[in-house]
Amino acid sequence: MLGMQKARQLKAAGLIWKPRLGDRFAIPDRDLDDEMFVLSNMTIQVHDRPEGRIIGFNGTTEWALDDVEIEETIWLPREDQLRELLGGTFRSLDRDATGFRARIELLGETLDFPGDSAEEAYAAALLHLLGAAGAQGEPARPV
Repeated sequence: MLGMQKARQLKAAGLIWKPRLGDRFAIPDRDLDDEMFVLSNMTIQVHDRPEGRIIGFNGTTEWALDDVEIEETIWLPREDQLRELLGGTFRSLDRDATGFRARIELLGETLDFPGDSAEEAYAAALLHLLGAAGAQGEPARPV
């Protein structure tokens, strides 16, 4: 999973989040820094009961937040979402003894971005693209 620091960097670089079901996010600075949330139509949990395991569909949770502004959240994009954001620049993802390396091609130049995980390597490449787009005066790509 993408770390909070890299997710904050992506947001600061101008990555725009258009929330979709299944997206992961965090709510920093509200005593929820260590919690990850997932957008869903309803909360679904597996419960262990004496008669066996059941899937419970819960309409509310005990500590429910009324709402939170999207600007107060940090999107934690998944590996597939990060790869999608790289678009046509993406060339490959390799793994070696030191970790992962995402390769992109930008303006005829091949660039490699290392990371401890695939998500971190993709995020490093995306940060580079967002920086290049910002330098060109282009808006960040919404998802």
